[in-house]
Amino acid sequence: MAYWLMKSEPDAYGWDDLVRDNGTEWDGVRNNAAALNLRKMAVGDRAFFYHSMTDKAAVGVMEIARTAKKDGAEGNWVSVAVKPVAPLERPVTLAEMKATPALKDMATIRQSRLSVSPVTDAEWAAMMALAEKSGG
Repeated sequence: MAYWLMKSEPDAYGWDDLVRDNGTEWDGVRNNAAALNLRKMAVGDRAFFYHSMTDKAAVGVMEIARTAKKDGAEGNWVSVAVKPVAPLERPVTLAEMKATPALKDMATIRQSRLSVSPVTDAEWAAMMALAEKSGG
């Protein structure tokens, strides 16, 4: 199983929307590196749902429900289907991620504008540990 982090603006489509819909098509990605990551995903992979722009925090875990298919008539863009697994016990903010030594090389920190990025096994474990800590 591989791990990922996928960003969405909560005002456009947030974690609560994903839970309400019990899944969605993760489409509209128009960045070559992010699209390459979508193509690498396998059914059963897990991903953090990250609220970008306002919250700047990972808020839930979702599962890849279908591999990449063509997204749109033009270009080599793709989409995947995702479904919610569970909310994180508490959100993990970008500030916390940047302050955690185990996450210093995380792709989303090194390439902050990338909307879909890989997460290593060790980074996944560190993020899950942060989500279990009490916030304060």
